Amino acid sequence: MSDLDRNYASPFGRAAGRVDAAAVDAGLRAYMLRIYNYMSIGLAITGLAALGVYMAAVTDVPTPEAVRVGKLFLTPFGYAMFVSPLKWLFMLAPLAMVFVISAGINRLAPSTAQILFWVFSALMGISLSSIFLVFTHTSIVRVFFITAATFGALSLYGYTTRRDLTGMGSFLFMGLIGIIIASLVNLFLASTALQFIVSVVGVLVFAGLTAWDTQRLKNDYIYGYASAGGDIAERAAITGALSLYLNFINLFTLLLQLLGQRD
Repeated sequence: MSDLDRNYASPFGRAAGRVDAAAVDAGLRAYMLRIYNYMSIGLAITGLAALGVYMAAVTDVPTPEAVRVGKLFLTPFGYAMFVSPLKWLFMLAPLAMVFVISAGINRLAPSTAQILFWVFSALMGISLSSIFLVFTHTSIVRVFFITAATFGALSLYGYTTRRDLTGMGSFLFMGLIGIIIASLVNLFLASTALQFIVSVVGVLVFAGLTAWDTQRLKNDYIYGYASAGGDIAERAAITGALSLYLNFINLFTLLLQLLGQRD
C-alpha cells in the first residue's frame, strides 16, 4: 500500500521507514483476512442455523400435530418458532447480543468474544429462518450471491480508495436512525410503499457503511492496532467482523425485500 509510505514515519530514516511500512502492510493484510474469516464463518453459521430451523419447522406430512399455515404444515416446533409469542424472543435476541458484545468487548478474552460472536450468528440465523416461508428458495440463493458480489465490491473500494470516507459516517448513521424509525412506524402502518422506500434507502445506507467500515478498520489498524497486537488486535478483529457481518446481513435482507420472489 503506497499510502503507508506517506503516512507511516520511522525515527530511523527512510530505509527503516520502508521496512516498517512493509511490516505494517503485511500485518494489515493478515488483520483484514482475520476479520473476513470471522465474518465468513459467522455467515456460514447463520445460514446453517436458518436452514436447520426451517427444516425442523416444516413438514410435508399433515400429521394430527401439524398446523397448516397457508400452503405449509408446521410441526409443533415450527408453530412455536414462527407463530407463538416465542418468536419475539428469537427476533430480539440478536439485538440484545449485539449490545452485550459491544459493551463488554474490552473486558472479554478473545476466545470468549469469539464464542459470543458464534452464538450471535446462530441466533441471527434462527431469526432469519422465516424467510424460507416467505420467499422462494431459488430467489434467496440468487439474492445471496448478488449481496456477496455487491458487498465484496464495496468493501474492496473502501480498502483501496485514497478518498477519505470519514465524513460519510455521520450522514450514514443519520440515515440508519431514519430507517429504524421508519421501520418501527411501518410495523403499525403495514404500508408497502413505505416498505419499498425503506428498502431502497436502506440498501444505499448499508452500501455506504460497508465501504466506510472497511476503511475505518484499515485505518484503525494502521494508526493503532499495528503497534498494539495481541489480545487487543484480536478483539478488534472480532468487533470488525461483527460490523461487516451486520452490513452484509442488512444488505441481504433489504435486497431480498426488493428482488426476492415471494412463495
